[in-house]
Amino acid sequence: MVYRKIVGKIPIEDQGKLSPKLVDIILKSKNDDKMPSNLAKTILQYWHQGPLLREESLSALLEAAVLLEPEETVELFEEKLQLADLAKAVKRLSVQA
Repeated sequence: MVYRKIVGKIPIEDQGKLSPKLVDIILKSKNDDKMPSNLAKTILQYWHQGPLLREESLSALLEAAVLLEPEETVELFEEKLQLADLAKAVKRLSVQA
């Protein structure tokens, strides 16, 4: 639910950029053992339904990226998307994860 709130605050024009970047973070991660199987299944289900651009699919991608590569995910929000406030929220989530 918290991930969905963060995704809901991302400007529409940045949401299209977010999906492929989160997918890259997830696929390149060496920490795949941290990904719960139910989250991986959820992402695959969303992928089969179409592009991973809806709020639900972006939320699942964000959750996976935070679990697997928290620092890189925060950096994505801070530096690449320049969403400092949301980067702080992501950072708080990464500490809890």
